[in-house]
Formats: sequence, C-alpha cells, structure tokens
Amino acid sequence: MTSGMTSNMTPGVNKATGKPAIISMRNLRKSYGIGTPVETEVLHGIDVELAEGEFCALIGPSGSGKSTLLNLIGLLEPPTAGELSVAGQSTTGLNEQALTVLRGRHIGFVFQFHHLLPAFTALENVMMPAIIAHGVATAQDEAVAHDLLARVGLASHEYKKAGQLSGGQQQRVAIARALSLSPRLILADEPTGNLDTHTADDIFALLREFNRERGSACLIVTHDPRLAARCDRRIELVDGRLAASTSVAEPA
Repeated sequence: MTSGMTSNMTPGVNKATGKPAIISMRNLRKSYGIGTPVETEVLHGIDVELAEGEFCALIGPSGSGKSTLLNLIGLLEPPTAGELSVAGQSTTGLNEQALTVLRGRHIGFVFQFHHLLPAFTALENVMMPAIIAHGVATAQDEAVAHDLLARVGLASHEYKKAGQLSGGQQQRVAIARALSLSPRLILADEPTGNLDTHTADDIFALLREFNRERGSACLIVTHDPRLAARCDRRIELVDGRLAASTSVAEPA
C-alpha cells in the first residue's frame, strides 16, 4: 500500500491519514543553471504530502535529490515550477521576508553540516531561533535550551563556544536548536550521520518524543536502514522522482 502519491490532492488535508497536511507538494520541480548549456533538472515533478504528526524517512541513493527536496520544503530555495504549501499556505509568490516568517513560525531544520555560530556558546546557539523570532531570549527560552542540551547529553558543554565542540557535539546542538521553538515540522538532513550508535538512538528517541507528545511532524533524510525502519513511512526518491511512499509496517 502506498500513500501520499496522488496528484489530485485536497489542499490542507492528507487523504491517507485524514489529518491536515503540514506540507503539500504538487508537480514540484527544481532545476539549476537555467538558461545555460549545463541546465539540469534535479527534481522532476514531485507530488507528495506530509500530514500533521507524521514521522517519515526520506530515502534514496546519493544524488537522488533528497537534500534538494528538503531545502525546497524548508523554504531555503525556491522551486523552479510546481506548488508548495506549508501549514496550508501556498508559498507561490511570497517574498523573502514572508518566507522567513513562515519558516520561523513552523519549521525546525537540522542541517547535515550544523551551521552553528562558532563564536557563540552552545546555549546561545540553541536560543538563537527565539532571539531571531522575538528580538530577545526570555527566561523561559533559556530554561528550554538548558533542558534540550541536557537531553542531548551536553549539559556540561552548554557554555562552550560552538567552535570548541566536536562534530558530533555540534550536531547535537543543532538538533536542540531545531527543537527549541517546538516547531510543527522538523526537517533533518542525516541528523545521526556523525554520531555513534548509542547517541544516534538517543537523538532518534528525542525526535520521536517531540513527534508523539508535541505533534511535531518529522521528515528525516537518512541512509541508515535501521533508522528508516523505525519511522512511520518511507518516502523514496530515485533520480529526482518519487519512487514510493510506503507505510513501514507494511511490505515495501
């Protein structure tokens, strides 16, 4: 059984689950080098939805377009064609300021390469989304940051500058930062790729906890079949096309 692959989608509602769609894509395409001899289309008409509260793995071979799709969903790059809606709002025609507001309101992003501010402490990095959103971090924002850093195993490192942390520690700070505002959607690009198995399991459990207790939908790019098997659904890209969208509990 597959789900979320129909192009005849009702805006705002995921037909497979009946829940509101946090992300809806129709014929989404992305090209680079437009108008040049090396113009290349990376994504070829993606039709898929992610419902509120879903926990999905985005899988596929290297070069299949997974990170590109994540960047489009995260409003970091515009699609070349097609329609993308976030939390029921079409992103077509939105200017950069409106996209930034929409992204900050609904999306937490865990990048593959951290993107922390090296001159700031781990604690300050985790509070940064709140500072950007409200102009200042409140005592509550700081308490949340302390709690998240403890839960990713970095309570003793929270006052260290990000540049003093190892790659794996920086990744855990990035995950705490993504969760700091309890986003409705968490996008994670290989969030456990630089972590040992034990820490990766702890991080996965934390993402699952936010998913189940706070209703945050999660879309996780991963090459780890063990992690993908523990998600609710696998969305598979092959050569920039949607190959399958399959409930993990059912035969692939």
